[in-house]
Amino acid sequence: MRDRILSWLEKNVSSHRLQHILGVEQTCIDLAGCHQLNEQQAAQAGIMHDLAKFFSPRKLLKIATEANIPVDEVCYNNPHLLHAEVGAVVAQQEFGVKDPEILAAIGNHTLGSPQMSKLSCVVFIADALEPNRGDNAELVAMRTVAQENLYKCVQQTSDYSLKYLVSKQKIIHPRTILTRNWAWTKAKQNK
Repeated sequence: MRDRILSWLEKNVSSHRLQHILGVEQTCIDLAGCHQLNEQQAAQAGIMHDLAKFFSPRKLLKIATEANIPVDEVCYNNPHLLHAEVGAVVAQQEFGVKDPEILAAIGNHTLGSPQMSKLSCVVFIADALEPNRGDNAELVAMRTVAQENLYKCVQQTSDYSLKYLVSKQKIIHPRTILTRNWAWTKAKQNK
């Protein structure tokens, strides 16, 4: 199935995005190994996480509506935020993925979600930390934490995204803050 997914991606995303996706796939495999998770599930979620990345706003809204994905005001005005959840729909429809944990990991990779599974945490983290994202000191430190404490790294990844969004004066979806606070609490409990 991986070859079929790659062939589809080559037609539907940029070559730069494909490199990112392959980086996420490998990072997912590596993190799954560190945390005793199913590496095959992690690889599948990683390679399919950005299936809908280049869909138009109209297409994202249409698929979300048809799939009964809740579209709040933030997503309605910023449909790109729906690409994760729409990507899970594409994984089901285009590639026959039925595994609810893989679908949830794809759907949660952008905004996260309180109570998300460890697999979802891995994909959420991998999206931000894969090697093509750069090597600044903060990312390097977060990569080390990712191998040791998934929840702490979800919190740090959320913080990193929030700082970026604030610095660019972009809208922040409330789910990002809920995810951050949930992960912060989980990290404190798991010390």
